[in-house]
Amino acid sequence: MSAKQILMGLNGDESVAYATKQVNPDIVAAYPITPQTIIVEKYSEYVADGEVDSEFVAVESEHSALSSCVGASAAGARAFTATAANGLALMWEITFIASGLRLPIVMAIVNRSVGGPINIHNDHSDSMGARDSGWIQIHCENSQEVYDASITAWRMAEHPDVLLPVMVCLDGFTLSHTMENVLTLPDKVVSDFVGEREFITVEGHMGETELRLNPEVPLTFGPVDLQDYYFEHKLHQIEAMKQAFKVIPEIDAEYAKVSGRSYDLLHPYRMEDAEVALLGLGSTMGTVRHTVDQLRDEGVKAGLVKMRVFRPFPSSELVDALKDIPAVGVLDKSLSLGAPGGPLYEETKAALYHLPKKPLIANYIHGLGGRDTGPQLIRGVFESLLEIKDKGEVGDPMNYVGARP
Repeated sequence: MSAKQILMGLNGDESVAYATKQVNPDIVAAYPITPQTIIVEKYSEYVADGEVDSEFVAVESEHSALSSCVGASAAGARAFTATAANGLALMWEITFIASGLRLPIVMAIVNRSVGGPINIHNDHSDSMGARDSGWIQIHCENSQEVYDASITAWRMAEHPDVLLPVMVCLDGFTLSHTMENVLTLPDKVVSDFVGEREFITVEGHMGETELRLNPEVPLTFGPVDLQDYYFEHKLHQIEAMKQAFKVIPEIDAEYAKVSGRSYDLLHPYRMEDAEVALLGLGSTMGTVRHTVDQLRDEGVKAGLVKMRVFRPFPSSELVDALKDIPAVGVLDKSLSLGAPGGPLYEETKAALYHLPKKPLIANYIHGLGGRDTGPQLIRGVFESLLEIKDKGEVGDPMNYVGARP
């Protein structure tokens, strides 16, 4: 039975801050960058007002913010930070260290274009640039999903079979600065759901000890790891990502019992008899859903698949969702310069490659630098897919939606 909840008016950044307040991590280390600043600004108010026990560390750069979280998490603390765009780029070195040391840090990414040219608005170039850094990635459609993911992420990261950091991704300005209705759980329900951080036991130089820094039973974190062991340690991270496929749905199911809201790796919509479908991430999928409903009213068998978890990439679930669809469009809100297509497009094609009968697939790059992808543009994408279905061929797979010629 779900808990009694309070309806609040929150933007996406406030949703992250409020959920994190309820989790009450030990350390929040942060540096401001638009459009993320509201998160750490709001959290600093919670600290100043005595509403949390967290230590707020105001650092001189995003590199230092994540570095502080690495040190704190290795010592056994719960550590949180948030960033965007060039801030994540400055953290890039440390993202690999955090995942390589198996530290369950949670970080909100308020998706924004990575300059240059300088642009403060939304696309997914930042989180996509970090897609191979070993972090779980959850992409949110609205502020309710942001709030919920900011709670469940801790359980995912800290699960003993996973022990990987998590990015909670929300679209800059579109979500971060737009107020929505958000149902929030009581503090105690969140606290009980997240629980205490647990530690696995390892064999140290002085006997068995918990996997965290402890001067009484010393361990080494982040040593030089050359040809003799590095490969195997990377395979451990691969295995952890595989375990996440099992763990994430289990945690989502447990959260559904207390919140009444169900989540999964993928969210198909009106796909049972769809002949054309769009796959994508983030807030745009709300616009796609609206357009699908309109097209259905007009007799067009349209559908969509929203990918909520991008890392680990849900290949088998994606195959099940798309294998019988004649024509599929993949919406990418980022470029992979010099590559055959956008990141989501390339990985989707790779997942479907071994099918004996594959959908026709086209890539639709959209929304770069915050350019709006409205219902009319989405309708145009579906019209393009209908032509592909009728012709039985894709032609040029690369399409740039809403770009001036």
